[in-house]
Parts: sequence; structure tokens; C-alpha cells
Amino acid sequence: MYLETPRLILRDYEEADFESYYRLKSSPQTMYYLQDIKLTSLEEAKQDFRRVMEDQKRPNRRFYFFHVEDRQTHEQLGSSGYTINHFTPAGKLAHAGYFFYPRYWNKGYATEALKRILRFAFEENSVYRVSTGCLAENVGSEQVMIKCGMVKEAQRPGWEWHDGKLKTRLEYRLLKPEWEYLSNS
Repeated sequence: MYLETPRLILRDYEEADFESYYRLKSSPQTMYYLQDIKLTSLEEAKQDFRRVMEDQKRPNRRFYFFHVEDRQTHEQLGSSGYTINHFTPAGKLAHAGYFFYPRYWNKGYATEALKRILRFAFEENSVYRVSTGCLAENVGSEQVMIKCGMVKEAQRPGWEWHDGKLKTRLEYRLLKPEWEYLSNS
């Protein structure tokens, strides 16, 4: 898989990406809000990366998270994509996400990447529903969802244990008909 935007390349991971994959997913700042998928050891990273590489070859692939890099410099900025949770007759149901190195926050990269990924999901990959969410305190992440036209479904107080506290989680979604309406407006 290979997708482009005006500033970005979003592509499948390659064997040569292991070190950058590990560096990104083990970064305390980058993964602060994603502690459940943060990598804590080299061995864990090898197993995780192996699963990603194997899944990319499956006919009913579930993992569509992409290596995101700058089109000009080819420097890794982060990762963005979705995981297929269910296959239904109406289409696939997916959970999206994105995580970028802090030096690339507030520059529109996550929004640009997610917009392209949503287009791919709905136009080329038979996805019917994309959902995602964030902690309420992660204002930048919520802004990405809003800028991508996603619809707020829930605000769940005391929902997620994070940094020694129960925190409020926000949930967003976008359905294929909603996306079609937005893209034709």
C-alpha cells in the first residue's frame, strides 16, 4: 500500500523500517496517550513488527497502519491508519488512530494523513464505519477528528485509567454515507 498527500507519503512498513518503528512506538512522549500499545522492550517490538509484516500479506488484512514520512526528506513523522475490527455485509468496521513525534504536532500532519486514510478506507477498502477517540485532555487529537469531519458520539467521564487517574474519554465516528456527503459538499 502506498498513499500520498501534498506533503506526505503513507506506505506499508518494510523490513528496513524496524528501527524507526521501534523508536516511534517506544517513545514516551509520542506514546503518552497510547500506553496500551507502547512498546517497552526490543523483544516485544520484534514480535509486534513481525505481526504487522505478516498481516500485510493476508488476503483479509486487518492492520492498515502506515509509516508516515515527509515527501521531500523521507523522514519519518509518525504512523497513522486503522485496524479492521469486524467484517460485515455492509462493509468493514474499523478503529483509526495516529501518533506523531511531538516536533510534528500542530502542523496539520495528522489531519492530512487521516483525511487521506479515510478516503482510502471508504473509496478503496470497503470500510463502512471508522471510529476513534481520545482522552478529553488531548485537545490536539480531538481537533484532528473534528477537522476530518468525524461526529462526536460519546463523552465518557471516568472511563480510562491513565497516569494514576480515571479520565474522560471522547469517542468519534464517521460512516461511509457521512463521508460521501462531506466529500461531495
